[in-house]
Amino acid sequence: MPEAAVLKGTKDGYEIILNDKAEYDEIFKSLTKLLDNLKTQTASTTPQKIAFEIQTQRRLFNAQERSEIEQIFSKYSDFSIHKINSDVVTKEESAQIIDQKTVHVIDRVIRNGQEVNVTGDVLFLGKVHEGGKLLVTGNLYVIGEVKGIIQAGFPNVEDKMIFGDVHNAQQIRIGEQFEILDDTKSADKINSSSIAYVNALHVLDYGNVEDLNQINPKFFNQIGGIING
Repeated sequence: MPEAAVLKGTKDGYEIILNDKAEYDEIFKSLTKLLDNLKTQTASTTPQKIAFEIQTQRRLFNAQERSEIEQIFSKYSDFSIHKINSDVVTKEESAQIIDQKTVHVIDRVIRNGQEVNVTGDVLFLGKVHEGGKLLVTGNLYVIGEVKGIIQAGFPNVEDKMIFGDVHNAQQIRIGEQFEILDDTKSADKINSSSIAYVNALHVLDYGNVEDLNQINPKFFNQIGGIING
């Protein structure tokens, strides 16, 4: 029967794979045996700190089980855990993935001093007053009225876009790039069919919906490659 804990070398260092079909007691015994052998092998060489990535495959270890693994490693001064990974998605991670892929429809007033943060794409139908902030991790589609600060790709993703008429906005942000519209003539370029995006020079720029294929070919293809003018 194969060992329940197996060492594997990777381009980033060392990985210990825990057999997801083995009993927990068997895994912990096998892990201890593996670390003992490694300690013996490295004793004759110059001691060095080694951080391992633990892969639990299709088994999700709970907090107690993770603690037991950490306790085993605590007995070896030169060995530590870099991180523990699994091929299983938790409910929280699943919810986050769904949020990222969902277009949230928001119809509310964001007043001066208020900040609204949303995960995923947003279709905004409400009003952002001057001094209000709407920050979204995905793309932002504006049909409502914006006089405050809006951001797509929050906090630092630059391949997101803002669609719609936002010429009255105080500030437009995409990722870490931003522009104060009162300080520029960019507002003259913006209308209901406008797209704000970060260009190849990492500068905030503006275009029209009919040019989406040139602005962001990947997104254009994702939506089917058809834009109605």
